[in-house]
Amino acid sequence: MYNDSINLSKRRNLVSVGILGTKVGMTQFFDEAGLSIPVTVIQVGPCVITQIKALSTDGYNAIQVGYKQVAEQKLNKPLLGHLKKSQAPPLKYLREYEVKSTDDFEVSQILSTDLFQVGQKINVSSRSVGKGFSGYQKRHHFSRGPMSHGSKNHRQPGSIGAGTTPGRVYPGKNMAGQLGNKKVTIKNLQIVSINSENDLLIVKGAVPGKPGALVKISK
Repeated sequence: MYNDSINLSKRRNLVSVGILGTKVGMTQFFDEAGLSIPVTVIQVGPCVITQIKALSTDGYNAIQVGYKQVAEQKLNKPLLGHLKKSQAPPLKYLREYEVKSTDDFEVSQILSTDLFQVGQKINVSSRSVGKGFSGYQKRHHFSRGPMSHGSKNHRQPGSIGAGTTPGRVYPGKNMAGQLGNKKVTIKNLQIVSINSENDLLIVKGAVPGKPGALVKISK
């Protein structure tokens, strides 16, 4: 486990590595002045380094990180064989992160809240809450049509293009369709507090996804 005594260059290499976690939910946090801060609680790791790729053998430097132990029967045999090479338990999620140097890492090393400090800014990525098939007003904030005087255009799209020229609808036209359920990254969220005993990060602001969603944290 890494502590505050590691040097700055080593810490920069470690923090450049992403780490996986689970969104627990939102609550409020009171600072020293008594101000209420809306925060998101994230269960971070612990993540296990399952593979190290070197420039000499693979053409680039990277580490593979595994997260969330599951029952063996939930993984296929090729993945189980891959994890057994590093003596890692059955892990549901695997992610690879490119690094400048692999000297600071070793297989089966545990990554957790030790990589972060209070006050540090992080980026958090996850899949946003899916809202299903949504119309023009909810999805793209279109204005409604007149609601009275015989109008039959209340929540219709209106014109979607010219007639003879170009004679088609341009790709990317804002129309009704799937809303949400996309990868969203919120940048520069500040770490308010760290609970190392329970591997919890308390981050100022909102994080995409439902409680229980997989999140990726990076600097």
